[in-house]
Amino acid sequence: MSEQTQRNQYWQANLKIMAVCLSVWFIASFGLGILFAGPLNGIQLFGFPLGFWFAQQGSIYTFLILIFYYAWRMNRLDREFDVHEE
Repeated sequence: MSEQTQRNQYWQANLKIMAVCLSVWFIASFGLGILFAGPLNGIQLFGFPLGFWFAQQGSIYTFLILIFYYAWRMNRLDREFDVHEE
């Protein structure tokens, strides 16, 4: 496999990971925190309506989880394509 082909495959895999992470973040912050906040407010979480909780806390927690997931997944991808740091 040529070096350019390997670079393209690595970049495509990276773009897929980023697209998944951004989609999850969008759904958690905009979808659950804004669009579906009304129906979710009927559910209580720690004494707060779930829609409010996602708008205030849930999207932040989701973002933090996604940061750690992205770092873990990219380290794995780097080792897979042998571009990891020693």
